[in-house]
Amino acid sequence: MSWIGWLDDQILLAQITKFSCGGYAVGICFSHLVFDGQGAAQFLTAVGEMARGLPEPSTKPIWSRDAIPNPPKPPLGPPPSFTAFNFVKSTVEISLDSIKRVKDQVAAETAQRCSTFDVVTAMIFKCRAAAIRSAPDAEVRLGFAAGTRHLLTNALPSPDGYYGNCVYPGGLARTSQEVTEASLVEIVTAIREAKDALSARFLDWLGGGAKDSHYNVSLDYGTLVVTDWSHVGFNDVDYGFGEPTYVFTLNDDVNIVPSVVYLKPPKPKQGIRLVLQCVEEPHAAVFTDELEKLA
Repeated sequence: MSWIGWLDDQILLAQITKFSCGGYAVGICFSHLVFDGQGAAQFLTAVGEMARGLPEPSTKPIWSRDAIPNPPKPPLGPPPSFTAFNFVKSTVEISLDSIKRVKDQVAAETAQRCSTFDVVTAMIFKCRAAAIRSAPDAEVRLGFAAGTRHLLTNALPSPDGYYGNCVYPGGLARTSQEVTEASLVEIVTAIREAKDALSARFLDWLGGGAKDSHYNVSLDYGTLVVTDWSHVGFNDVDYGFGEPTYVFTLNDDVNIVPSVVYLKPPKPKQGIRLVLQCVEEPHAAVFTDELEKLA
């Protein structure tokens, strides 16, 4: 069995490295069959609390898988086929000033508030659409996953303590021309509408009313998947040495769908750090140039 194949069969692995300078690195590999990001952060927080001498975790873990309804599954189609891409890997930081500027624009034009996720995602989606130069009528798609614990308050004895997989996919699709010609405010608005619709879609799926598979997303170069690690809770874990200076993800083997992960930059920096694996070499320069205009 290969090393990667062996990792795929593990529920949880941890490696602690102590450096001669006195610093530590904690590496974690976990299965999404057991945890989602919030659940994994809850588990690590409990480990840190016990390492610091607490008699029990401040948030008691809840298994309660049986409490969550098991809705009927729509008929599955043929197995998907995947294309391996040669993504350019890079990191970019979005400043708080840039994020605030867009938030202020949204407030001025729509009288609505928006989140940092909305702003950063709109930036990435717009810049990437301009970079990959799809045909004007070609569809470009955005995918993300949102936590749904707050929608299961009647099913779970304690949504805060539930550490299992509890996310639901959302997103939107537009033509390439629509995205490249839209303002950031318009794209932010579309993202907020997609997030608002996600709750209704999840409850519809939970009640068995969904007619299509909720994972029916085309995994190709036209789809961008974004993941926000900046508020999951990994940055708050304390093993007895204080909160970590930096938390990051190793997803170098993800090569079938363009992806971006949002992280907090190393302290004391502020803003959002992007781990990018979303364009191939022919589109990298334009993507970087477009992003630098907004970052």
